[in-house]
Amino acid sequence: MTNSLAKQQKSSSIGRWLGGIGFTFIIALISFGLSKIPGLDHIGQLACAIIIAVIYRQIWGYPEKLRTGIQFSAKRLLRLAIILFGFNLNINIILHEGLGLLVRDIGTIVFSILLTVLLAKLFKADASLSLLLGIGTGVCGAAAIAAVSPILKAKDENTAIGAGIIALVGTIFAIIYTIIIPFIPLTALQYGIWSGVSLHEIAHVALAGAPAGPHALAVALLAKLGRIFLLVPLSFILMYWMKRKEKVESDTKIEFPWFLIGFIIMSLFGSYVFGHVIFLPASVMNGVSFFTSFILTMAMIGLGLNVSLKDLRTKALRPLVAMTITSVLLSIITFFTM
Repeated sequence: MTNSLAKQQKSSSIGRWLGGIGFTFIIALISFGLSKIPGLDHIGQLACAIIIAVIYRQIWGYPEKLRTGIQFSAKRLLRLAIILFGFNLNINIILHEGLGLLVRDIGTIVFSILLTVLLAKLFKADASLSLLLGIGTGVCGAAAIAAVSPILKAKDENTAIGAGIIALVGTIFAIIYTIIIPFIPLTALQYGIWSGVSLHEIAHVALAGAPAGPHALAVALLAKLGRIFLLVPLSFILMYWMKRKEKVESDTKIEFPWFLIGFIIMSLFGSYVFGHVIFLPASVMNGVSFFTSFILTMAMIGLGLNVSLKDLRTKALRPLVAMTITSVLLSIITFFTM
């Protein structure tokens, strides 16, 4: 009887785990479908996923029976997505053609983080969420927030809120960029650099850069890839900062972000192996990119289910204002330095 009961409990546990993963999978499918609808296509699947997850939480509550599977998506699949995200980073191109842009990228990251944190203190905003938004603004949006959250020991709720805000605000900025193209005195090359060093996510850069032509889009993505490249040294700087931070107790251990090692390895493979030693068809490359986006969406659903709208109203408004001001000033300053 005891063995039979143990087997039943194990079977039930596995079923709930699979059910939780399936839950995030289904909502991810819905999110991808919604992101193809005109209007929502500019927002993207990540924002759609987080919005659905937040609405579900407010109406039906957190699905406790499926918690283990949902947390697997939010934690494990998130790290897998960050590792695979490195596949899109061609280090060789950055080192050969983007060194000049790296200087601008470093300036973008430092400016975004410092100003957002400073404004957060001025507005008495939530410090943890504001720091995540500053990093997301400076580096590469939701992916950067997801990557540094374990290092900063950020709450899942803050990670989800930060990713959602970055996705929505970044989309608005990208649309504004496309609207003002005919009215600004920049060449296609200058516009591409401006987009790449100032917009939030790589999807936003692609959205804004495409209307200016293929050359503008290429340089915009190159500038953006430089910021993604800088995510690794930034993460180690944050680790060092967390260890030295006075508020961290001496016996507290900072979890080493092993997934960043995977990110680096995938970047090296994407830069020097695939396409050089091993040739992969474009369909495979596109498939990896789609899979990465999909599991990242599943992870964001898991995180979004932790968001309480009551807390969102009380803690997200001021960080949002700080991040928006930073984004506006970043766009203006980088525009006038072209």
